[in-house]
Amino acid sequence: MISSKIRLKKDDKVKVVTGKDKGKIGKVIKIDRDHGRVLVENINIIKRHSRPSAQNRQGGIIEREAFVHISNVMLMCSKCMEPVRVGAKVLEDGKKVRVCKRCSEILDA
Repeated sequence: MISSKIRLKKDDKVKVVTGKDKGKIGKVIKIDRDHGRVLVENINIIKRHSRPSAQNRQGGIIEREAFVHISNVMLMCSKCMEPVRVGAKVLEDGKKVRVCKRCSEILDA
């Protein structure tokens, strides 16, 4: 169980800051909030051996993405074009949005 807040959302652009895929940029596919992990497109590719079955007639070695811990990725700011820390801000109309800590740009569309 993760006690810290997860400030990422699906389809966010993130950069890997540690690990074997350090420096790569990808899009968030899925978020596992219970375990604090994210699935990022074309990051942490693993190989799984599968037997032939009804769904997979061929069998063989399948490559797919595996989850990465949330602390190993940082959100990319569209204005700064760099990985940034994320803050929260309440607008005048009462809407809560995510904010770039570097340039104060609103990250939510």
